[in-house]
Amino acid sequence: MQTQMHAYRTHKCGDLRKSDVGQTVRLSGWIHRKRDHGGVLFIDLRDTYGLVQCVVDEGSPLIDQIDKWRPESVITVNGRVRDRAPGTVNDKLPTGAIEIYIESADVQSMADILPFQVAEDDGAGEDIRLKYRYLDLRREHMHRKIRLRNNVIASMRRRMWDQGFQEFQTPIMTASSPEGARDYLVPSRLHPGKFYALPQAPQQFKQLLMVSGFDRYFQIAPCFRDEDGRADRLAEFYQLDMEMAFVTQDEIFAVTENVVSGVFEEFSDFTGEKRTVTQTPFPHITYREAMLKYGSDKPDLRNPLEICDITEIFARDDVEFKAFRSTVEKGGVVRAIRAPRVGDQPRSFFDKLNGWAQGEGAPGLGYVLFKDGAGTGPIAKFIPEAAQKALRALTGAEDGDAVFFICNQEAPAAKFAGKARDKICDDMGIRERGCYKFCWIVDFPMYERDEKTGKIDFSHNPFSMPQGGLEALETKDPLDVLAYQYDLVCNGFELSSGAVRNHKPEIMEKAFAIAGYDKSVLEAKFGGMLNAFRFGAPPHGGNAPGIDRIIMLLADEPNLREVYAFVMNGQYEDLMMGAPSIIDETALRDLHLKIVEPKSRIQKTGTEG
Repeated sequence: MQTQMHAYRTHKCGDLRKSDVGQTVRLSGWIHRKRDHGGVLFIDLRDTYGLVQCVVDEGSPLIDQIDKWRPESVITVNGRVRDRAPGTVNDKLPTGAIEIYIESADVQSMADILPFQVAEDDGAGEDIRLKYRYLDLRREHMHRKIRLRNNVIASMRRRMWDQGFQEFQTPIMTASSPEGARDYLVPSRLHPGKFYALPQAPQQFKQLLMVSGFDRYFQIAPCFRDEDGRADRLAEFYQLDMEMAFVTQDEIFAVTENVVSGVFEEFSDFTGEKRTVTQTPFPHITYREAMLKYGSDKPDLRNPLEICDITEIFARDDVEFKAFRSTVEKGGVVRAIRAPRVGDQPRSFFDKLNGWAQGEGAPGLGYVLFKDGAGTGPIAKFIPEAAQKALRALTGAEDGDAVFFICNQEAPAAKFAGKARDKICDDMGIRERGCYKFCWIVDFPMYERDEKTGKIDFSHNPFSMPQGGLEALETKDPLDVLAYQYDLVCNGFELSSGAVRNHKPEIMEKAFAIAGYDKSVLEAKFGGMLNAFRFGAPPHGGNAPGIDRIIMLLADEPNLREVYAFVMNGQYEDLMMGAPSIIDETALRDLHLKIVEPKSRIQKTGTEG
């Protein structure tokens, strides 16, 4: 009895090899390209598994029919596998030794004229690519990145299960809570005037799972934050959310490193270039050290340049550089960046850096260049020999090195020095390549002072345990209290934030009181978790590596939108689905809502909606 052939395919487009020559096969896929070579019609047929060349020979009755089919039409072909002619073998294609001689073909779905080319990059802009995202996703480089996402998440799950974690799902509609960004709000039809919030993170729920005794939890968690768009930040994103009970900070680090390091090792050659990964345990850098040495709490350690404090040099009596001295006398600082072996650089190198600094709002980027034991440059004349010797000792500068200066109050000095460090590094071309460099940033301050209001508020995660517990909160200046908070950083990107949690009600009440939240606010906003802690809560902590940024780094993509299947543009508009959209009056009435037009629009149109 003859076996009936499958309705659409006996093989996938990437399956066939020289060993299949002579077989009769059926394939289905998209027309990738068509080529007419003197009456012989060639079709590259594509599916997600690969591409194969199909041929309609000269004189075939199928030529006129198939010639009318546009690229990206979906077709089914029947034919025999045969060797390619000598000289036409394509060694770069897995199926490049064979071709399919088409004996019959059917069109399953005819494609319209394409808004942009799928088979090649024709320079289509992001907006049109997002509007026709399903076409953009057909491209092999996009397929590879979306498959990478699947594979990374599968790898994460296996690694979490292997460490004894269980996967749970937490609610998507929940209560609004202050976690550093604006909530996306969902109006309640059944409870007029009240709103649900989409979670910025499943923070409280995962802590409540620890209170419930589950010990080790994780999920691939969707999170939502109403923030302005950036290349490395989206309104909707996913994280590997985890929490564990009865753990120390170092144990949380070890669990996270097992997953993250393993994933980066597993997929480190995705771009075709094998990259090295920092060996575990990852180095620890305190927040204070990071801000001093790198000018950032997410330092890129591929940049070998470091910042150092040289305030004492410009506080010396024999140094008469008034621009810096006046700032130092007002409590400011002077930071220095040593740029090694730039003595042979042309004057334009330094001029461009000075122009860049002015473009950033600074007066310039002063420097001293050391040659033949003496300093030269615009600031050198203000620094006598003894002070130059002390400067070299502090910075480690040698002949041929330059030292660049930043002077300001401490916070803006750190920020600008961090930018200058990266700019100098890139202009010198010395950023290390082919590596993933990880570190933990630890010992974040529990509180910070708002520069505009002067108010003390949480600097990071309000649910963190202060180092020193209740005693520290009661006896220390709030700005001196450190927290068991930490970030995981890779190549200048924050991949993860976490903390050992505050699991004691009395410490939580005091911590929130210092930030200006009285007990009634705490009860109203976090009453569910606070009450749970009163019935016995284990010490616990967790972390949440960002899946999207991990994939972005593995794929060597500068933009998160390139590693999602479906995504909004930079203005958070879904050009394909037409979101956000106008809701009709009936739906608004059901939700007890009324649209109030922004004042700017009212003034522009002269009407009110």
